[in-house]
Amino acid sequence: MNGFLLVDKPGGMTSHDVVAKIRRRFATKKVGHAGTLDPMATGVLVIGIGDATRLLQYVVDGRKAYEATISLGAATVTDDVEGEITQRADPQQLEALSDEAILACLAKMIGDIAQRPSSVSAIKVAGKTAHQRVRDGEVFELPARQVHIESISVASIERSSEAFHISISVRCSAGTYIRAIARDLGAELGVGGHLIALRRTEVAPFDLSQCLPWEEAELLDTATGIGKILPIRHLDLAELTEVSFGRMIEPSVSNGVTAALNNDGRFVALLENRLIGGRECAAPTLVSLKE
Repeated sequence: MNGFLLVDKPGGMTSHDVVAKIRRRFATKKVGHAGTLDPMATGVLVIGIGDATRLLQYVVDGRKAYEATISLGAATVTDDVEGEITQRADPQQLEALSDEAILACLAKMIGDIAQRPSSVSAIKVAGKTAHQRVRDGEVFELPARQVHIESISVASIERSSEAFHISISVRCSAGTYIRAIARDLGAELGVGGHLIALRRTEVAPFDLSQCLPWEEAELLDTATGIGKILPIRHLDLAELTEVSFGRMIEPSVSNGVTAALNNDGRFVALLENRLIGGRECAAPTLVSLKE
């Protein structure tokens, strides 16, 4: 039982909850996911089963896309609607805030930026996740890290006496936190901000149109799934034998990591071109002959 599931995660469930349900559905413990979604978030969640779990790192590194709604007028401890409010804006501040100021602030976030992850992220600090530390009453800030935000498109800005609701679409690198965009937007404008809705629409190369509820999602075989992410190389019998023993073979046409398939089109290994003893060759970095 090896392959990928493309799941449209519902709200109210953690990514781990989905993994637990998939384990029961397919009667296997070897299940993992590529990229955590908070319980309030919905959308694309790529699940790996069997040997495909070892390939999830190549999915995690892919570009992401989201649709989100930011509320300006209050900040929360979790940077989203589920957290306790820590700051409220003066109504006069909100009244004076212009759409142009909001758009200009969001525009400054596009490109390569240093972003401080939300304190309730899944990042581990001394072996303990940040969100668990917050739940345990700890107060701390994670260090900023470099991320790339390709684009932020604003679909609408809705005003009320107590808050602004801003609907946005974001395309960004792995490791970008949309809650941090909401938090930083509110902080920059001096009114506080937090996320009230989030839907992931892409984990490149997979998008929402390919996803189904976890109960209905069909297994995508490992070769087909990894072939959408990495270059493919078909091995002949002699090459397959060498790779099965962890030996190097002639270099692949593509540089970097290549997914190797056997004559039946099944995934058998990952190969990486390396210079060894002055000679370029393809070295197996992961071998899976049980597919």
